[in-house]
Amino acid sequence: MEIEALGADGNPMLALINTYLQAYMFRTSYDCSSDTIVMAFGKPCLVFYSVLTFLILNGGPSHVFAKVFMVVMEDDPIISPKSSQKKVMRGEEAQKYKAMTTTKHDIFLDSFLPAGSYKKLYSYTHLLNGFAIYAKSEKAIKTLSGAKGVRLIQEDIKMAKMTTYTPRYIGANVVWPLLGGAEKAGDGVVIGMVDTGIDPSNPSFLSTSDQAKPPPASFKGTCQTGERFPPDSCNGKIVGARWFARAGQATGEFNATMHYASPYDPDGHGSHTASTAAGNFHTPAISKGYNFGHASGVAPGAHLAIYKAAYSFGGYMSDVIAAVDKAVEDGVDIISLSLGPTSITSGPASFLNLLETQLLLATKAGISVVQAVGNGGPDANSVVSFSPWITSVGASTTDRKYNKSIITGNGQVFSCSGLSPSTPGETMYPLALADDVSNTNSTDGSSNCQDPDVFIRSLVQGKVIICMFVSSNYYEGDFLAGIVDTIQKIGAAGVIITDRSSSDSDTEYQPTFLTTIPSAIVVNGADAQALLEYYDDNLVRDTEGSVTTFGATIRILEGRRASYTREAPVVAEYSSRGPDVDDMQMQAADVLKPNIMAPGHHIWGAWSPTSDAMLEFQGESYAMLSGTSMATPHVAGVVALIRQRHPKWSPAMVMSAIMTTADVSDRSGRPLMAGRDGGVVERATPFDMGAGAINAARAVDPGLVFDAGYRDYLQFLCAVPGVDDGAVLRTVGVPCPSSRARWCSDLNTPSVTVASLVGSRRVDRRVTSVGAENETYMVHVQAPDGVAVRVSPDTFTVAPGATATLRIVLNTTAPGNTFSFGEVVLRGEKKHTVRIPLAVYPAAALGP
Repeated sequence: MEIEALGADGNPMLALINTYLQAYMFRTSYDCSSDTIVMAFGKPCLVFYSVLTFLILNGGPSHVFAKVFMVVMEDDPIISPKSSQKKVMRGEEAQKYKAMTTTKHDIFLDSFLPAGSYKKLYSYTHLLNGFAIYAKSEKAIKTLSGAKGVRLIQEDIKMAKMTTYTPRYIGANVVWPLLGGAEKAGDGVVIGMVDTGIDPSNPSFLSTSDQAKPPPASFKGTCQTGERFPPDSCNGKIVGARWFARAGQATGEFNATMHYASPYDPDGHGSHTASTAAGNFHTPAISKGYNFGHASGVAPGAHLAIYKAAYSFGGYMSDVIAAVDKAVEDGVDIISLSLGPTSITSGPASFLNLLETQLLLATKAGISVVQAVGNGGPDANSVVSFSPWITSVGASTTDRKYNKSIITGNGQVFSCSGLSPSTPGETMYPLALADDVSNTNSTDGSSNCQDPDVFIRSLVQGKVIICMFVSSNYYEGDFLAGIVDTIQKIGAAGVIITDRSSSDSDTEYQPTFLTTIPSAIVVNGADAQALLEYYDDNLVRDTEGSVTTFGATIRILEGRRASYTREAPVVAEYSSRGPDVDDMQMQAADVLKPNIMAPGHHIWGAWSPTSDAMLEFQGESYAMLSGTSMATPHVAGVVALIRQRHPKWSPAMVMSAIMTTADVSDRSGRPLMAGRDGGVVERATPFDMGAGAINAARAVDPGLVFDAGYRDYLQFLCAVPGVDDGAVLRTVGVPCPSSRARWCSDLNTPSVTVASLVGSRRVDRRVTSVGAENETYMVHVQAPDGVAVRVSPDTFTVAPGATATLRIVLNTTAPGNTFSFGEVVLRGEKKHTVRIPLAVYPAAALGP
């Protein structure tokens, strides 16, 4: 991390602080239980963060002499706040005034400052009348501050504006210029969001009359009005909205007062995912009065069609199927599902539950389906999106980190968590344990800071209070909110929250808790113990045990500014893992899941102010969430960009483009990593990350694609072990084709998965050129352990629109008891690289 990211230039103390700062990531639990459907938040159903971007202030004023200053003069600028719109200077008059003002600035400076002591950088004439100068001495600024005509002098501050950040992180901003700019990226494409609805009043979805664009003629959806969803909610950005809750109504779980009998989103989840996929470009993301930057969807120009089918109580597959059915009827181009079943349904195959087969028919209609893979990680076989016609999405981290720290009076620096402001100024504040500033006759104790009435107000004023928690209470949704509420009511200067046992807190479940008061959560057990020891060592008590002197002091630093480390994405620990399964017996399938991963951890996005899912964001319009729910709309947005660029591509071609161009290594060529239990990070496999981390810039120009259609998927279903013709006929409605595939691995996917390789297997793959000219490809193979891989031909040339067939022969050389992984890479002379992941279980070798 760069020191200047905290404005530490020239300041040894802040430089020291930066040495010790580490990013801790947190999540909070969210009750989204349901009999059949869950929202794909981080485990256990975690709600977190969202896709956005950041305006980052890289620090406040330097504490050494800052050499750049902005000086505002008392004279009017061209657009004067005193003039009416009709009297604003225009044209030649404005140009003359600008030239005159600039000359006056030069004369003013020359008359007060000696030549060589400064350099004028800018003259401000339009919105401000003033200038910026680079001063070589403090004397120059003191001279100007006393000069007549000077209204204001402000020391310059370092700033870095990181706009539409997660779209930038995945390369979407590189694609936008190809599509006419950010505001047009996704234009003409309708993304159907099957989720908890949408808040149409959120700035991410508003459109002015000159921005409003009609949906494509092929879209026939309508808007259902209702409470908090007036007729003007469908405004060009939102082009259709419906709600589905009949199953919830039948069970008695749907409550019109709580859940709204309209497409309005009372939960926040649906608004968040919608803004991530296609929210307006460059929208200020303000939460708790703080501007966290400018939000943008991945496809800001795309249209949104809303199908509300999930609620705070979860949802039902029947409602979801009704929503998908209506979405297809309306004519959406993409279906985004941050929902999934809680378990594998009974039946001959996981691919044959009604939702999976319905989504197959949606694919047949030309609709791309993107679904969250689930939040059951890092356990194996935890995916809840099964079928090869669905793009199943895992979640990764990004390089955006929130650094929070505290400094004690004896110079110790502890890394903490919490999105909160600093204690005012550089003052060190007295530190007090909650028990030491509360009534001793409190029966329930005060250290957990849940009751403001037990505190002695005269003792807490101006102090930072240490509040304790025990692990069983910490994960209750309102526990931290209760602490913050107490601290605000008693008027303390801030709060430090730590584990009573002084053990390490489970950072995988920690929230980055947003507060308006100075606060910090100490997550490291050793740090917590050292902090309490420092407190005790500087405490003076009388003979009765009452504190007479609070000698320990502390300062809480700013925690709402993000830093950007340029780190590669890491598979989030909660992201569900493969292998995919055929059935309830957890038999591994010849299908790669997940297919791709995208940013899902600590993602900013739109939120509903009526939501009580996360108390720290209650009443706010933007929130930070985590989960594969947040990753999925990133991919839906990229699909919209690809479909705008290549409107005739099939869903399989779009999925192929995303998978074969994904990143599998960092900037230095090191393999991507995956989070495991206990914070362990290991090399990621295709069962962790699918084909890799999504790269939108390359996905729009993949060189080659692997195509498949409805008939191919039928052949796949008919090759699933334990599935007979009758099962396919019952669920899909058509019998198996007369020509049958022998193996599920015969499906023409951009990956090869063999769940049991006994001896040898031949796998054919057909590629189609989508390049602009002839291109010659060379084949490179990294074989999985225990498997020999031969690909023919090893070199081939393919013309635009033409196809080529690759024969991949796998042979077991060393049987094992687990999957092993490799890849086939096709490198084209026109700089295209097509990567095919291999996942093979070498079960047995055949004898000679």
